[in-house]
Amino acid sequence: MTIVPPIAAFVAAGFEHSIANVYFIPMGLFIKAGAPESFWSSIGKTAADFPELTWGNFFVGNLLPVTIGNMIGGSVMVSSICENGEFF
Repeated sequence: MTIVPPIAAFVAAGFEHSIANVYFIPMGLFIKAGAPESFWSSIGKTAADFPELTWGNFFVGNLLPVTIGNMIGGSVMVSSICENGEFF
C-alpha cells in the first residue's frame, strides 16, 4: 500500500511513463475492439465515442514522445547522480 501514493501523485501530475503506457493504452484499444455490447451499455458509451484511440495515435502521438522524454529525463537524472558521486 505504500507504493500507491507516489504512483497516484505521478499520474495526477500528468506525467507519463512509456512502460506503463505499453500496457494501459493497448488494453484500451483491445477493449475498444473486442468488448461485448453488455460492457458498452454498462458504461453508457460506445466504441465510436473514442475515435482518437487508435494504434497510430498510440505509437506516434504517445509512445514515441513519451519514450524520448523518459530517455532524456533518465539520462539527466543518472548523469546528475553520477556527477555528484551519489551512487546507490
